[in-house]
Amino acid sequence: MDKKNAIIGFIGAGGIARSHAFSLNSLRYFYNDAPEIQLEAVSSFTPESRISFANRFGFSKSPDIKDFLSSGNIDTVFILGPNKVHYEHLKGALVMPSVKRIYIEKPVCSSLKEEESIAELILKHSEVQVQVGFQYLFSSAIREALVFWKSGVFGKPIHFDLKYYHSDYLKKVYRDKRASRLTSAPDGGAMADLGSHAISLLIAFMGNKLRIAGALQAGSFEDVISDSDLFSLITIYDELTSAAGTLSASRISSGTGDQLTLEIFAENGSIRYSSLTPDYFEYFLGDTPTWNRQATGSHFKPFSSFPSGHVPPGWLRSMIHAHYVFLTDSKKEAVIPDIAHGLAVQKIVRETAEALKDFRIFTGR
Repeated sequence: MDKKNAIIGFIGAGGIARSHAFSLNSLRYFYNDAPEIQLEAVSSFTPESRISFANRFGFSKSPDIKDFLSSGNIDTVFILGPNKVHYEHLKGALVMPSVKRIYIEKPVCSSLKEEESIAELILKHSEVQVQVGFQYLFSSAIREALVFWKSGVFGKPIHFDLKYYHSDYLKKVYRDKRASRLTSAPDGGAMADLGSHAISLLIAFMGNKLRIAGALQAGSFEDVISDSDLFSLITIYDELTSAAGTLSASRISSGTGDQLTLEIFAENGSIRYSSLTPDYFEYFLGDTPTWNRQATGSHFKPFSSFPSGHVPPGWLRSMIHAHYVFLTDSKKEAVIPDIAHGLAVQKIVRETAEALKDFRIFTGR
C-alpha cells in the first residue's frame, strides 16, 4: 500500500465532513511521516453544498455520486453522509477502480440485512482496508486505559456501567435542526447516535460476546416519533466472563454537555474514565486505600512536540490520530475499529431497537 500519498474523496459535505477535512489537513503538523494528502473530490446530494464545501476546503472537484463512484484515481474514500445511506455508499465505494481504503462514519448500516450483506462484501473485497469512525478509541486516556486493562492485572470483570449523555434535544429549535437524526431506531435515536460510541468502548474492553437482557426508554415530545429514543438504557450480559451491567444514552439530560463515562469493576480492582476529565483515567487496585489517577495528556506515538505533550487531548486530536492510523495502516493500537468492530457495535444497536419496541408495547407507549 502506498503510504506516501492519499488521493481522497468525501461522500458527504455536512458538519462531520468539516471535522474530517480539518483532521486530514492537520496531520502534517503532528506526524513527520504523515502521507501526502490530495483532496480530490467531494460529493453530496445537494449540488450547492458540495460545490461550496469543495471551494471552501480545497477539494479539486464536486461531482454527483454517480461520477464520484466511477472515479479512476481516488484511492481513499470517507463515507460521511446521512446514516441511512452509509450502506449504499460503502457498497459503491468497495468497487471503485482504485480504492484502497475506506473510512466510514458510524453507524455502518441500518438493518440486519445490510449487516449480513456487508459481511459478505468485506470477504469479497478483503484487500480494501476499512476503518469505522469511533474516534474515542483513539483518545490518549482510553488508549492507555485499554493497554492497562488488557494487561490482566484487574482480573475477571464483574460489572460495568457506561453512559453517553447530551441535553441539546431538550430545545425544540435544536430538534428541528437535527430532524434527520430523529428517525426510527436503529437508523436514528440516542442509542444509535451516542450510545454506539459507548458500545464501541465496551466491546474494546470486554470483547464481542455481549448480549442484551432488556431495554427501556424515557422522554417524549410531540415532534419526535416514539421509535426514536431520546433516552434509552440497556442491560448487558457478557457470555465470556459472566459480567453484567448497564449502558445508557441520552439526548435530554440537563447539565451534561458532552459526557461519556465508563466504569468497569473487576475481581482485583476497577477502572474508570470520563470525557469531562480527558487528561487522565483512574484505577483502583488491590488493597490500596485510594483511587489512582493516571495522567495521559496528549500521549500519541510517534511523539509530536506540536503543540505540546502536556496539552489537554480534545475530541479533534483523537480524530487526527484516527486518521493517521487509518492512512498508515498502523497495527500498534490496542484496538482499531475495523469493519468487524463496526458490525459488532451495529448488532447491539439493532438489538436495542428491537428490545425498545418490546418495551413500548409493554408500557403502551
